[in-house]
Amino acid sequence: MGFVWSIALKNIKRKPLRSVMMGVLTLFLSLTVFIGSFAIISLQRGLDGYKARLGADIAVVPSSAKGHGSLDDIFLQGITGNYYMSSKEIEKVCGIEGIESVSRQFFLTSAKASCCSARVQIIGFDPETDISVKPWISSEYSGEISHGDIIIGADVSKPADGTIKFYGREYTVRAQLNKTGTGLDNAVYADMETVRQMADSAANILGTAPFEGVDINTAASALMIKVRDGYDAGAVADDINIHITKVQAQTAKSMISGISEGLGNVSGIVGILAGVIWILSVVILLTVFFLLSNERKKEFAVLRIMGASKRILFGIIGAESALISTIGAFTGILLSLLPIFSFSDTMRERLGLPFLTPDMGVTVLLAAGTLLLSAAVGVITAFITSKKITSEETGMLLREDT
Repeated sequence: MGFVWSIALKNIKRKPLRSVMMGVLTLFLSLTVFIGSFAIISLQRGLDGYKARLGADIAVVPSSAKGHGSLDDIFLQGITGNYYMSSKEIEKVCGIEGIESVSRQFFLTSAKASCCSARVQIIGFDPETDISVKPWISSEYSGEISHGDIIIGADVSKPADGTIKFYGREYTVRAQLNKTGTGLDNAVYADMETVRQMADSAANILGTAPFEGVDINTAASALMIKVRDGYDAGAVADDINIHITKVQAQTAKSMISGISEGLGNVSGIVGILAGVIWILSVVILLTVFFLLSNERKKEFAVLRIMGASKRILFGIIGAESALISTIGAFTGILLSLLPIFSFSDTMRERLGLPFLTPDMGVTVLLAAGTLLLSAAVGVITAFITSKKITSEETGMLLREDT
């Protein structure tokens, strides 16, 4: 066995250009498989996280929210703004048949916080009635959320002193949420009283224009609704849209289905592209190994004359291919990590879909699987193309090469 690996290493060193060419092909193969698989897994994890995050059966916002994007944009990308429903409209929604519970949320226009490189979304919720934010928070913080406390998203920088200033007031950071792969990772959460205090401070600093005609104490930007057992969420949402003209309602199922469709389309495209490149890489590897094997006929013949069996020849070829393919695949995986982790946020923003990268354990397993697959492809293609050469008579090999 030591003899086989020794010969294989000498052959690799003797023909560096050939070895590099084969390694580069395996590099592209592993890079394609790893990035494609990573992207599909991240999209699926993002969708699963979004499903768990939404919580409610129906989401309702005022009609004026249309200027800020769809409900998908609001609840997926965290695109909030100054739009509010009055207490009268809220009461009408609560009076619709089939509604079990309603939880209010209050949005405040994005503020440029000194702690953050990007604008953050300030979202107020009612801890007593909430069905979407609090379950998400509970995984990181089980204590009470009191007046003046805030919970920050995964992408919001947490200052060393544990406080963040908004509109001239400091608020205590109680916890930082797990990453969701959505724009909500740049959000700040607090109870309704705290956010309304922020709104009052904002009105004093920025002027009353954003809140003109709005009762900050009773208004809400969104309603998260739980439907009674036995009622269809779609029918209840339609009832809201028909009977209350100043609001728009959408079921969580329809939002998720739209995202799932987009995710399926993107995953399909990524999968097809990865598959095409993978097939092309295999075909090119087969072609290259075949051409190289033809060039090595004399080398194989000399080894056979010296007493090397076909098994030893296969061992040398396999060892060469295993070494080159493993190094090429490992390099491809390392090169994949830079764009994956550097541009994951950009990919999420461009795709408009939840994109949650897997944890380190899953990433390592995916890398190991890609490494084994790419190396195996290199070894198998080498054996396939070399079998014909090694099966020929030694004399014929020497005559063909003279």
